[in-house]
Amino acid sequence: MQKPPFFLTIQRILSRGMRTSRPRADRARWLRRLWRLVAVLAFVSTLDDTVLAQQDRWAEARAAMVRTIQAHAALLPKAAMADGISTAILDVMGKAPRHTFVPGRVEGKAYADAPLPIGYGQTISQPFIVALMTHLIGANPDATVLEIGTGSGYQAAVLSPLVKAVCTIEIVPGLGETAARRLKDLGYDNVQTKIGDGYFGWPECGPFDGILVTAAAGHVPPPLVKQLKPGGRMVIPVGSVFGPQFLTLVEKTSGGQITTRQLLPVSFVPLTRESQ
Repeated sequence: MQKPPFFLTIQRILSRGMRTSRPRADRARWLRRLWRLVAVLAFVSTLDDTVLAQQDRWAEARAAMVRTIQAHAALLPKAAMADGISTAILDVMGKAPRHTFVPGRVEGKAYADAPLPIGYGQTISQPFIVALMTHLIGANPDATVLEIGTGSGYQAAVLSPLVKAVCTIEIVPGLGETAARRLKDLGYDNVQTKIGDGYFGWPECGPFDGILVTAAAGHVPPPLVKQLKPGGRMVIPVGSVFGPQFLTLVEKTSGGQITTRQLLPVSFVPLTRESQ
């Protein structure tokens, strides 16, 4: 078995410092150096254990979250989902650090089966809804995806490892700018961010294989339909703030025809417009 580097360092110090030919004062000095090294290594080992314990705590919470997503998916009618959430999506959500995308005051609830407030009257979506919408747009490694409503950046972080490119728009500067920094710091390099009115999409970034809208609109925005590729899919909650809302799947056929299908009732914050 190969000895670890710190063990070899100690061994070298012992072999050099404890030579009988050295004066007693030299040997004492070497021993002091050895004990200082041992103390430093012990401290570093304690820090490593603390970090691992923290990581394990979040890992367990993420694993429980993934199990809850699977349980919800199993209860969906086949009209909404013929098969379960893809393994690729579950793997990504089992690793994405959702706790870094919520304010500190609710960090302990980051992996709970519920939306959470992120400021400015906005929320981070329930984990199951994040997984479902990602699944419904058919996220794949060749896809370019548009997200309307960056929020804290969590949905973009889930999409990032699954697709070729993510373009995400946020109308609230305080949210969008913070999310952009967070995504960059966490290494989501294939995500482009923009501050603006998502109703009009992002033509320069498209056309898109998938469009995902994370706020409820009164109708499906025509500019988004136009930016959807033939064969592409859009998932959007449609409905009023106080009335019923339905998660709606919009599909554009290879011939450019549009079909829409209501999947299940949902509750989202309203899609904010620049005039508002």
